[in-house]
Amino acid sequence: MSLQKENKEPTKKSNLLGEIITINDLREKEFNEKELTPQEHLALKNFDRYRITQLNVQKTEEAFHQKYFQLQVASNLTPYQEFLKEEFFN
Repeated sequence: MSLQKENKEPTKKSNLLGEIITINDLREKEFNEKELTPQEHLALKNFDRYRITQLNVQKTEEAFHQKYFQLQVASNLTPYQEFLKEEFFN
């Protein structure tokens, strides 16, 4: 029986274009006290600001929960570099 060392690095998802790192991967990296690059910090900041803005404009509880779910999916599946785009600086 072999024991494997627990991996504390962010999980990298494989896709057709290679491995991606998501917002949730960055949160895990930060939680594990790994150093984030300035770009990674900025992506987290932009995503958090975007998330709050999007949730605050929802008019109904149902719309809020649907948007919350969509944001969870985005943080799990979207490459963090997407949140470095200008549209997420607001």
